[in-house]
Amino acid sequence: MAGRLHIAPLELERELPDLVAETSLITGANLAPRRPVSILRLEGGRPRLTNAFWGLTPPWLKVLDHAPHCARAEALTARPMFREAFGARRCLVPASGIYVWKSQPRFKQPYLVTRADRGPLLLAGLWCRFHTTLSEYNDSMALITVPTPRLLAPLTDRLPAVIRPEDAHRWLDPQTPLDEAQTLLAPAPGELLGAFPVSRRVNDPANQDPACAHPTGPMLRQPLPQER
Repeated sequence: MAGRLHIAPLELERELPDLVAETSLITGANLAPRRPVSILRLEGGRPRLTNAFWGLTPPWLKVLDHAPHCARAEALTARPMFREAFGARRCLVPASGIYVWKSQPRFKQPYLVTRADRGPLLLAGLWCRFHTTLSEYNDSMALITVPTPRLLAPLTDRLPAVIRPEDAHRWLDPQTPLDEAQTLLAPAPGELLGAFPVSRRVNDPANQDPACAHPTGPMLRQPLPQER
């Protein structure tokens, strides 16, 4: 499950040359749900960077604490909470890492899951809009999770789905058939992701300093072909 994100300054234009930045990327060393994050959605045929509350709040939701911050890929078409958004309002959350916690005999060790080359991660999500008046509204989102790649399975059983930059337009476009969009929600290739242990400072979401993401051990990753 994705409970925290690490979002450093990212060069998104390198991954998405036609990006339109409506606002600056929200960054943070230890971002938790129930706060704004930056999302990408398709507007006018181009990905646009904007902000949304992390926790999906459809108009009929009465208790904010019930807003889910993640949705299982297998349940997208089965649960009314996610079905409409999956068909019409898919988004991406740009991030530099995902915190997970590995169970140990006496405590849980936090790890930061990143791209092995430390490039940007484009995490699959859903968004919805809640109108407070005829002209004012709030947008919200939830990440979509899939089973963890085998290498990282000892750390956690699920991670947000990673969409490749070349598939970003297909994922964001509501005209993409649902069965085609569903095929993009696969566990990341083993060589794409790595993870390294970090300080337990990250356990407290009040800690937002860069030390939260500093490695305290070697990166766990699949060797590249030239390294074997």
